[in-house]
Amino acid sequence: MPIINIDYMDTKRVSSAVVVAIALSTTLTACDRHLAQGSHFSQSEPPPEVSESTWSFEPEVDRYSDQSLLDLRFLNETEAGVTGFVRRSDNGQDFVTGDGSPLRFWAVNSQIWERSPQDLSDHARFLAKRGVNMVRWHGNIPNQQPDAGLNEINREDRDRLWQMVAAMKQEGIYVTLSPYYSLWLQPQPQWPTPRSSETMHGLLFFDPELQAAYRDWLRQLLEPVNPYTGIALKDDPAIALIQLQNEDSLLFWTFQNIKGEDLVLLQRQFGQWLQTKYGRVEVAVQAWNGVAVDGDQISAGLVGLYPLWELTQDPTNIANAGKVQRLADQTAFLTETMRRFNTETVRFLRDDIGTPILINAGNWKTADPLRLYDAERYSYTTTDVIGVNRYYGSKHQGEKAGWAIIAGDRFTNQSVLIRPWRFPLNLKQVANYPIIISESSWTPPLGYQSEGPFLVSVFQSLTGIDGFYWFTTSNVQWRPPSSANGYLPSLGKWVFATPELLGNFPAAALMYRQGYIQTASPVVEEVRSMEDLWQRRSPLITELPGFDPNRDAAFNQGQQQTEGDIHPLAFLVGPVTTTYVDQNGADQNGADQNRTDQNRTDQNRTDQNRTDQNRTIASSPRLPDLNQYIEGDRQVVRSITGEVMWDYGKGLCWVDAPQAQGVTGFLAHYGPITLSDLSLTSTNHYATVMAVSLDGEPIAQSNRILIQVGTRARPTGWQQAETTWTDANDQSYVGVEVLNYGEAPWQVVQSQIDLSIKNPTLDRAIALDMNGMAREEIPLQTVADGKQLTLPPDAKYIILEAATTIDRQSTDPS
Repeated sequence: MPIINIDYMDTKRVSSAVVVAIALSTTLTACDRHLAQGSHFSQSEPPPEVSESTWSFEPEVDRYSDQSLLDLRFLNETEAGVTGFVRRSDNGQDFVTGDGSPLRFWAVNSQIWERSPQDLSDHARFLAKRGVNMVRWHGNIPNQQPDAGLNEINREDRDRLWQMVAAMKQEGIYVTLSPYYSLWLQPQPQWPTPRSSETMHGLLFFDPELQAAYRDWLRQLLEPVNPYTGIALKDDPAIALIQLQNEDSLLFWTFQNIKGEDLVLLQRQFGQWLQTKYGRVEVAVQAWNGVAVDGDQISAGLVGLYPLWELTQDPTNIANAGKVQRLADQTAFLTETMRRFNTETVRFLRDDIGTPILINAGNWKTADPLRLYDAERYSYTTTDVIGVNRYYGSKHQGEKAGWAIIAGDRFTNQSVLIRPWRFPLNLKQVANYPIIISESSWTPPLGYQSEGPFLVSVFQSLTGIDGFYWFTTSNVQWRPPSSANGYLPSLGKWVFATPELLGNFPAAALMYRQGYIQTASPVVEEVRSMEDLWQRRSPLITELPGFDPNRDAAFNQGQQQTEGDIHPLAFLVGPVTTTYVDQNGADQNGADQNRTDQNRTDQNRTDQNRTDQNRTIASSPRLPDLNQYIEGDRQVVRSITGEVMWDYGKGLCWVDAPQAQGVTGFLAHYGPITLSDLSLTSTNHYATVMAVSLDGEPIAQSNRILIQVGTRARPTGWQQAETTWTDANDQSYVGVEVLNYGEAPWQVVQSQIDLSIKNPTLDRAIALDMNGMAREEIPLQTVADGKQLTLPPDAKYIILEAATTIDRQSTDPS
């Protein structure tokens, strides 16, 4: 993998404009004291795993005792949607409840809807206790039985969904509906579509027969009364979002799967689009200097389409101006085709179905993040919410690497802490829109996972990302090491209900949902014209492609080089946003949106304000000076708020806020950690430690604090050996081979941590079990400026309390 040149600052001119909000500050934060410690890791040879003592992870079944000392159910509403439908804030960029209260989602994907009602209730309570307030139903509602018509739905799945909604609603957990996934929809011979293609990829955006069936599916899903709640889904405020489709795009490599008569249909629509733009298709051909493409039958109204690869090429390297314009027209046509489908579906849901539920158009990536991401995101802006799916994981090579871990698999094992350019939350947000990551995880067999919940919480807070959905679980409570599909000797890959992911939810969810970490103002505000998008000009900053082994391996995606003018780690300083404008500077972000009535008035005012601002922005571009926040020589990035620092040379990240402090990374290599109110030393190779106020007071004055510890976990009997290999693309890797994938239970690395906290009022420390029940008291020593303790090696949660606040009945271990 190439190393990013962290001092890179290209000054070439581009047609984008940018405004940057930089808060000048010379304040020395607590994090700065660590910069002289430790040595940098090599990017090509990351720190190897080391052998450490472990404890067996065998938690009792959670019975939800009222004696539990750690239960975050109170963060959720008494019932999801009790004050009305989730809507957008007045400025458009956040979620609020029906009564206008701020709302952030700590979210998961769950397959438990396939289980019994009792399992659903148990599952909902289990998730709520650990800080979850959103579940995504990742389904596929069409009926794929051999005799089913195209417009029929799977009624059994709908009934299970109804039960899931009822169970989640009772625990204050909202639901995101994702009813269509082209990859899962297998064409049936009795269906009129697809006509020639072997897959459904891309067809929903332009095939009128499939679109008509899709609207029938939505009616059958949303309009009937849910017998378990007494209200139709369309009228149920517990449904927060409808995601129109999952992981499909005309700007991704699956465009190549559109064949034969289906391609002819799209070519005909291209001809109609050109006729609208130019008056006649022949005039378009003249604008292209007569450049022809396979499939052209101009006299018959059919206009050929370039292979998608052509849209990924730099137009400045194309000598023929006619070809440049033809590629621009094709980019515009494909983007506007997707946008038109989104617009029409919003109108259908609002006017025909009559639902005010917020709508997200999609969540996918493109064939080239540099040249096509902005076009993809622009196509979403006719709906309410921007979405993306993006994972962090290792290079995993094996026969079933897309879904399982088996003996003989090989993988790299690199923490994102030394690879920050691969961080899934490096997102360029569309200005004044909420954004969600509807699928993500720190994907096994990656060994460094406890950093995930910590980093997600911290950087969602800093950048204002509105929801991160962990993927996925089919277990009611915890998932032990077990088969990926129930019978193959293997480990499951797409799982989060494990010790170092789900086990680290409580503190992470608490500090995110309570707003303990400051959200920064945008540090980069880019403005892009429609012509920028169609000509696929390089933006000032772009996102590197997200990790997805099922797609990236299939289409031979390599690491993209960043060509923008803004440092690629600006995402870690604060929010990075973009606005789309027409040639007059008028805001095109959702100009034709068909939103709910409750949002239209506020949004129209916001749109007008943004339009005026954008004209000013476009007339006075300037580039940001991020040098005071991104120190390339020391490999350190600081947030603009001063509360967060990421040292990717040494593999650590800190947060230092009044109500939440902690660190994740390679602690033993680094040495003592000193934050404003929290200090610790650890001999753990790798660990995550968080201290979060439970009463809302600053840690220095709080009467109740949660200490949460994460390390590493592997199945019992897991064995691996160092190895090197070369893949089919002649790319060499240094990593490990799975010799034995192990069995239950999980073995969790023991923590070896001494901790001090500057709060003299605390006088009791209680170690909890995995259900929040008091397990034992821990000796708490008084030191000059507070308290000191050694954390138990086999406890993830410790409560620190002042005696005057203790409910003796609920906390006394005896």
